[in-house]
Amino acid sequence: MAKTVSDKTRLILWTRAAGRCQYEGCNKLLLGDIISGAEKLNTAYVAHVVAREPEGPRGDPVRSPQLADDIKNVMLMCDTHHRLIDREEVEKHPEPRLLAMKKTHENRINSVAGIQNDMGTHVLLYGARIGEHDCPVSFDLAKQAVLPDRYPLEKQGIPLNMVGCSFKDHEQQYWDTQIKNLSLQFQGEVGNRIQRGVIEHVSVFALAPQPLLIELGHLLSDIPAVDVFQLHREPKTWSWQNDGPRIEFEINQPAGDQQAKTVALKLALSATVTDERITDVLGAEVPIWSITANSPHNDILRHRDDLSEFRILLRQTFDRIKAQYGEDAEIHVFPVLPVSAAIEVGRVWMPKADLPLIIYDQVRGHGGFASRLRIDTANIKEAA
Repeated sequence: MAKTVSDKTRLILWTRAAGRCQYEGCNKLLLGDIISGAEKLNTAYVAHVVAREPEGPRGDPVRSPQLADDIKNVMLMCDTHHRLIDREEVEKHPEPRLLAMKKTHENRINSVAGIQNDMGTHVLLYGARIGEHDCPVSFDLAKQAVLPDRYPLEKQGIPLNMVGCSFKDHEQQYWDTQIKNLSLQFQGEVGNRIQRGVIEHVSVFALAPQPLLIELGHLLSDIPAVDVFQLHREPKTWSWQNDGPRIEFEINQPAGDQQAKTVALKLALSATVTDERITDVLGAEVPIWSITANSPHNDILRHRDDLSEFRILLRQTFDRIKAQYGEDAEIHVFPVLPVSAAIEVGRVWMPKADLPLIIYDQVRGHGGFASRLRIDTANIKEAA
């Protein structure tokens, strides 16, 4: 008769699994029952990858007795998934698949448990309607992105969403309502806590029209420690992928030393923006500066280092524009950016050093770009 799993092996397994089902996507806690109040109830099964008996699921005449008490060959599972792998769908659960589940689960538990106590973060969630679509931000996806480097300090993050806004983003009422809502919620939930030292680190996850993202960045400023995350389309995740080619940034400025008080700044990484679309708004004589990408597309920002480089280039561009056009010029910003880059525009801007910004939004089907916000040393307010 094959030997059973020893107490030592069970203890190691429970520790590595953190008392949770190791089947992919389950993660059910297997000790205690909330409904009945039976806190000591053990609902776990120690499941063998290679069965204890040669005739069992994935069993083998030689390996079954050898692996019966091997920690590498056992998994902690709930009743549902134990029955699934051993009775109901044995053929769909070969040894390599189960070992991969075990490894993934134990690596995740090890990473989370290894986070230092001072690596907590306040997860900031902001979503606003874009066109016809509301854009809620999932805390579960955000939580996955901050782990294992940091861990969330609130169970559901800090939501700044506005629920039930019936206005569309081509209507001025939309901007009046959203700007006021964002400012009030941010100050109450984040700003005051930063000033009191309650919040020391923020992880930002946001989906909204570009001017609102830039306003969020301005409210955050560059003072607190902040990590800004980017939503990727393939795969859909907020975790930095750090794959594929790096962004080839292109920096352009007008030739000559022409003077102007109205200066355009085109920030186009997600799509191409022609100069004509800007001159249609500001006139043919406006000098146009730009930070663009060699091959723009809507999933271009996949490397965290590219976001850092964008910040550096934008900081340099703000300085150069001010040096050329003087203290009383204004920068009209036309952004078509990944969400994280738009937030960083607001964070990079320095109230005591930089020129005022007038932020534009694309209004498809309603006349092209329209000015929506003004950022200056006093506050963010509607652009005239």
